[in-house]
Amino acid sequence: MSLAWIVLGYLVGSIPTGYLVARAVKGVDVRTVGSGNIGATNAGRVLGREWAIAIAVFDMLKGGVLVFIATLFLLSPTTLALIGAAAVIGHDFPVWLHFKGGKGVATTFGVFGFFDFFNPWPALLGGLVWYVTMRTTKYVSAGSMVGLLASALLMPVFNMPRAYYVVALLLTAMSIWRHKSNIIKILNGEENRVT
Repeated sequence: MSLAWIVLGYLVGSIPTGYLVARAVKGVDVRTVGSGNIGATNAGRVLGREWAIAIAVFDMLKGGVLVFIATLFLLSPTTLALIGAAAVIGHDFPVWLHFKGGKGVATTFGVFGFFDFFNPWPALLGGLVWYVTMRTTKYVSAGSMVGLLASALLMPVFNMPRAYYVVALLLTAMSIWRHKSNIIKILNGEENRVT
């Protein structure tokens, strides 16, 4: 049963929202423009801000809601953490796009927010850190990395199960690794800024 939930998490996470929406709305393969990423930030370069927000929300929900549904079946925190991790891995490495996906920021925030539906504070405060960092630095990528790290580090402060914050740290590390090209661009002064 647990394995089935984890596989379902991966498959749901694999839904390439930005790619599908860009194809449907503009007939554009979002992988051929901007950063080549299928996530909300790059899709927004093609579709505009409103679509970027919609894609980000869906990407958050596709991981988070599945974790929430799984909690109704009284699965263990470890299993729930693995379901969430599988959803993020699905987003980053979707089977439908030859395992070339996004950077997992929105999906990871969604998973963090639904790890414990009645204790969303680490995700909410991490989102606030994301916003402040993004507005201060003008870099979405910097906000994403710092916000996810803040969420992960806040989980033990809010007494969340150990499995949640261990997986949260691993997912944050994976997201930072997937942002390595952004880090290089920031250091070289070449990263796109929010206007």
